Amino acid sequence: MKAMLMGFVAVAVIGVAAHYGLEALGDTTAARQTTGESVRLD
Repeated sequence: MKAMLMGFVAVAVIGVAAHYGLEALGDTTAARQTTGESVRLD
């Protein structure tokens, strides 16, 4: 049970860290892509 909890916590921490890391690195490019996509869809 402890191993499952530790694994879940590790995955959650890594996922959050990766999410914010990618946002910080590609903030401008991500913003441009999302705005371009929303314009195309509309």
